[in-house]
Amino acid sequence: MTDKISVEVAYALPDKQKIVQVDVDVGTSLSEVVRLSGIVNEFPDINLDDVKLGIFGKAVRTPDTELAREGDRVEIYRPLIIDPKQARANRAAKATADKAAAAKEPGTKEPGTKK
Repeated sequence: MTDKISVEVAYALPDKQKIVQVDVDVGTSLSEVVRLSGIVNEFPDINLDDVKLGIFGKAVRTPDTELAREGDRVEIYRPLIIDPKQARANRAAKATADKAAAAKEPGTKEPGTKK
């Protein structure tokens, strides 16, 4: 008789999330847990060869050798669309442009001017 552990596999898109509970043998790698969960049937865009995995929000460098433990939540991470630093710079630039455009609208007072 082999010992089993219960783990969850989680994946989320902006409009759809799924958590699958799966019972696996002790000594099962995180990559294998994801395969056994069948979550790829629900989200066929997941490429198990390139996907990044983590446990409770902490990335795992070697999911093929890292073993699952009882109660783990194995998370499948989507690739970033844009670097977070670049996204912040884009928002700051847009806010500056919006502020400048609002100041040039008729009926608005220029900063530092009197009526």
